[in-house]
Amino acid sequence: MARRSRHRFLLLLLSYLGVALGYHNAYGFSTPRNHQVVTAIEFQEAILSCKYQKKTSPSRLEWKKLGPSVSFVYYQQAFQGDFKDRAEMLNFSIRIKNVTRKDAGQYRCEVSVPSDQGQNLEEDVIALEVLVAPGVPLCEVPSSALSGTVVELKCQDKEGFPAPEYTWFKNGVHLLENPKSGHKITNISYTMNRKTGTLQFNSVSKLDTGEYFCEARNSVGYHKCPGKQMQVDDLNITGILGAVITVALLILFCGLGACYAQKKGYFAKENSFQKNNSDSKAAKMSECDFKHTKSFVI
Repeated sequence: MARRSRHRFLLLLLSYLGVALGYHNAYGFSTPRNHQVVTAIEFQEAILSCKYQKKTSPSRLEWKKLGPSVSFVYYQQAFQGDFKDRAEMLNFSIRIKNVTRKDAGQYRCEVSVPSDQGQNLEEDVIALEVLVAPGVPLCEVPSSALSGTVVELKCQDKEGFPAPEYTWFKNGVHLLENPKSGHKITNISYTMNRKTGTLQFNSVSKLDTGEYFCEARNSVGYHKCPGKQMQVDDLNITGILGAVITVALLILFCGLGACYAQKKGYFAKENSFQKNNSDSKAAKMSECDFKHTKSFVI
């Protein structure tokens, strides 16, 4: 029984292999290759190679850009879209001129070759990475600050790929990422993050007054932001106390003046004058009312 079961299993396996081989002979099969990665600098050229090595002329050659929606790059022996004016064929490969960051993505080369057994389809998938130099970074530097406070300077670039690293300069001198203790010129209390572009002073001092600018740099290039002046001043305690004392004296003098006027009766005279004036107006109004009444009676 065991031998019969093993014999049946071998026959079943051979039959499956026969079906698979028959399918391959009739329709061919797809042979995907390992993904390639091509790196190009923006505005230069890139070559996407299709690793088809057979000498037989293909019956169909297509290039597609993969993504949420697949789009044709080369179809029916012609380039499509904006590749028409800036791409050319090199055998089965493509040379793209003036590469932009929008060209980054995955591309697939499809080669279909007729044979006695059917159509053989071979595919190559190529990933195109476009390197972009940083633009002019946006720098945030406060124009003024009080000594002893926390001050943060910011630098950011949104264009560079790969993501740039940041360096800060004061008066044209490169600031170290890890300042050494005992430095006589630069405040050692700052911290710099080259990844995020922040420069933070935990306790800013007058020594930190100066012109600051930031540089964003990656493997392609770099850019700097315009320098901005930051003025650090000490808190003027003497001036604040002087202003407070001046305001207090003004209030005191105004109060003493009011008390003196009250004692001298200036406010009483003014009230008496206002009372006499109102009585005079009332008398005139009564006289006019009397004349009007008298004429009415007559």
